Amino acid sequence: MSLSGEKSFLKSGHLPTLFAAFLYFDASFMCWVLLGPLGIQISKALNLDPAHKGLMVAVPVLAGAVIRILNGVLVDHFGAKRTGIGAQLVVILGMAAAWFFGVPDYDAVLLLGVVLGVAGASFAIALPMASRWYPPQHQGKALGLAGAGNSGTVLAALFAPALGLYFGWVNVFGLTALVMCVVLAVFIVLSKEAPIQPPKQSLSGYLKVLAIADTWWFMLFYAVTFGGFVGLASSLSIYFHAQYGLEPVQAGYATAACVFTGSMFRPIGGWLADKIGGISALSVLYVLAAAMLVLVSVGLPSLWMALVAFVVAMLAFGTGNGAVFQLVPVRFGREIGVMTGLVGFAGGIGGFYLASSLGFSKQWTGSYQAGFLIFAGLALVAFVGINIVKKNWRASFSKGVTDMDKIRI
Repeated sequence: MSLSGEKSFLKSGHLPTLFAAFLYFDASFMCWVLLGPLGIQISKALNLDPAHKGLMVAVPVLAGAVIRILNGVLVDHFGAKRTGIGAQLVVILGMAAAWFFGVPDYDAVLLLGVVLGVAGASFAIALPMASRWYPPQHQGKALGLAGAGNSGTVLAALFAPALGLYFGWVNVFGLTALVMCVVLAVFIVLSKEAPIQPPKQSLSGYLKVLAIADTWWFMLFYAVTFGGFVGLASSLSIYFHAQYGLEPVQAGYATAACVFTGSMFRPIGGWLADKIGGISALSVLYVLAAAMLVLVSVGLPSLWMALVAFVVAMLAFGTGNGAVFQLVPVRFGREIGVMTGLVGFAGGIGGFYLASSLGFSKQWTGSYQAGFLIFAGLALVAFVGINIVKKNWRASFSKGVTDMDKIRI
């Protein structure tokens, strides 16, 4: 970003709200994936098989996907701030209840996973809140910075296993609830609704976007990029333990290294898309991600080789997340709330599929290979799709958008 471009970005929006959106997103994602880093300890306590482990870490992802659609509607009708406060209270109360009453069996774990899914649905709150403050030429940077809240998955991987061993894994939910109370207070103080809000629509108005082909393309593209990111973030601790014999804390560190890359490259993806275009970026990233998943599917003989492959895969997925959301507000500026919900829903479905399929693959075949290979195939399908639509998108995206020469797609 040039110096003049940086000054323009700083003056064009509302930095306290951008920070509040990032912090809200960051803490919520930390909650969302907690069952993954704690998965080794939970599975030992409840004697879970690989399929149940996979489903355990996949349920919060699925719940977050479904609730994102609801949040998209609520954001457009009631504003991002009020929706965010309500969702945060649900998460805090749910984790406090898990700490107070305990998590005695697998059904209770799945119920807690649904509550944690509310935290995952923060995606449909934080991103519209940030997006509405910034003009089209800065959407990639603004959404990339807000979306860097993906880094909350790193915090969960780094700290949850050690806290679970020291205090007991159930008590981790109580400690996290306290952290979320502080985050909620900061969010209330700093966040502010943008002065210009899109008009409220009826439910039929939201459903109309499903009749637009571009909606489904965006859902496919994000199902692969975000699905790959959150699916791996939720599953890698269990994978490293099963495949390489790592203990919970070491598996958490290995997972954190991979997730950190994906999180930090999301804003880079937005910046890169602003520079060379989201379509050009995604064309490379899908192939790179698919290649890495094929590589890890063979069961690499050493941990360091697997770490390198997963880091590169997460780099591709994280960068791809930012690139997709450079394109969404340009095409669907007035429907950004519901589109964030729908596209985020698809991303969550992709993550649910990857996380659960890895568990079932291990259970049924004794190997994770099938789960990785099928998702690699989906990445290649997305690569073909992005090249099918690229010729028509510039013309269609330019309708109703000013300064189109400043925006690369």
